[in-house]
Amino acid sequence: MRKLKRKHVLIADDDLVHTTMLSGLLKAGGFEVSVAADAMQAIMLAVRKPPDAILLDIGMPGGGGFQVLERLKASTNPKLSKVPVIVLTGLTDPLLAGRVLAIGASEFLSKSVSPEKLRETLDRLLAPRVDDMAGT
Repeated sequence: MRKLKRKHVLIADDDLVHTTMLSGLLKAGGFEVSVAADAMQAIMLAVRKPPDAILLDIGMPGGGGFQVLERLKASTNPKLSKVPVIVLTGLTDPLLAGRVLAIGASEFLSKSVSPEKLRETLDRLLAPRVDDMAGT
């Protein structure tokens, strides 16, 4: 019997309390988790080991979430450019959601999102797609 590979989620956020809570929640849900505290570290970790999904805060040091999102989506490596990015932020600018979705984010959620909604969003974005299964 083949063992299923655990999905890897990169959390990019400089809020230690928030990353600790998210990390614990995701690990309890069976995910492999890595954490980056700034934009440059997020990009380096994603390049070194492309995650299956990224939870990205916009307000981070070292360039911020916009830089991370733009660099990943502009990558010539499809493992990076096609990674689903969930922007998870405490910022309340009403134009922000449209801006990050236009750059290539898969979803925009508030940091006050329920664990159930976050899990449902990850499950939906990480569900196998027909085009992914063609190569197996």
